[in-house]
Amino acid sequence: MLVSVAGLILGLAAGGVLLVAVLGYAQIRSVHSEAMTTARGVAALVDQGSLPNPIPVTAGVQVQVIDENNTVRAVSATADRLVPMLYQRELDGLADGASRRIPGSRIGYQGEARVVQVTAGPPTAPLRILVAQSTLQVTQSVHVLRATLLIGFPLLTILLAAGLWRALGAALRPVDALRSGAEEITGGTRAGRLPVPDGRDEIHRLAVTLNDMLHRLDAGRARQRAFVADAAHELRSPLTNMRTELEVAQHLPHDTDWPELADDLLADVQRLSRLVDDLLLLARSDEGVLTTRLEEIDLAQFVGEAAERYPGVVFDDPGVPLLTQAEPDALARVITNLLDNAERHKASKVTVRAYAAGPDLVVEVIDDGPGIPEADRERVFQRFTRLDDARARDAGGSGLGLAIVGELVRRHRGTVTLGDANPGLRVVVRLPG
Repeated sequence: MLVSVAGLILGLAAGGVLLVAVLGYAQIRSVHSEAMTTARGVAALVDQGSLPNPIPVTAGVQVQVIDENNTVRAVSATADRLVPMLYQRELDGLADGASRRIPGSRIGYQGEARVVQVTAGPPTAPLRILVAQSTLQVTQSVHVLRATLLIGFPLLTILLAAGLWRALGAALRPVDALRSGAEEITGGTRAGRLPVPDGRDEIHRLAVTLNDMLHRLDAGRARQRAFVADAAHELRSPLTNMRTELEVAQHLPHDTDWPELADDLLADVQRLSRLVDDLLLLARSDEGVLTTRLEEIDLAQFVGEAAERYPGVVFDDPGVPLLTQAEPDALARVITNLLDNAERHKASKVTVRAYAAGPDLVVEVIDDGPGIPEADRERVFQRFTRLDDARARDAGGSGLGLAIVGELVRRHRGTVTLGDANPGLRVVVRLPG
């Protein structure tokens, strides 16, 4: 702020100096122009041979007409009739139409005077016309302006600096409040919100934008903490089972059915492995490193082959190829998760269909289980979500299946929706054809 005020003061000072210089130059040029006008008028009289003596001129102007011997031939009423205004050294080298500055006391003026020379008459006997005009009024006006600036400039500077200091201080006060709020948030002494000024200006919009950013950061940290806590909880369950089985195995007799115990441990290890794979997929998706390498596949054949691995699943074959661009591993994960979910919650059967619907290709997975209430159909796509109904009593589900389905379908530029199958749940996945 001090730099801004100093720069403004220097700019005003430079402007004042320039104003004085320009005004003085303009007024001197005006005096020269008036003297030249008078000199040309007298020259016209000389050329016409009708020069009166004394020469009529306006008040405050003196005119002399001198010959080549510097003898005064004609004058105005107030000019000297014997001595030329300019000395010989001043006349030498003075071009036609040029002027010289002389002390005004030489011709009875106060201050300084400016003398203009114009040549007239025949070339064989030229006459010099000298016109003098006082520059006292010009000098006085410049002095008055300079004195006014010298007196008024410091006062103006003080008032301007005080006004700018107050205005800039008021303008920057909300910025300082934002800085203090940011320090408090960084230090953990207040909630993650910055003070918002009352004015509807750029600072207000900046504060609102920063608060929105802080809200998103807080929400992201909260989701991360919840994700870590839920992941730890889910990982603890199979690990606890494995630890318990191993501790019990230490006290079993030698004739224990060890293959059966190994099968139980293997089931827990497989469940733990699936959970770790799911967590890794979601973590990579959050970091934006999950890539999709598309290949052309027959969606009908792909879904049919996946359904064959489930004895209780009925596949409704469309009978025609359904070609689409998809990443085979990701699409297999989508179909497998949906079929696993349907198998866990079915009452008697699961049906899967694949067909074309306009420009899109559709996969439907239908079970006759308890279904999902409409109010919860968006929430089940969140991670580690379980419902307080019959679908919550799953056999080893981690609450990540539908979250992974939603993420992978979105990356294929598709959609996934839940609906009623009356009874049961209908999951509809739409992919671009």
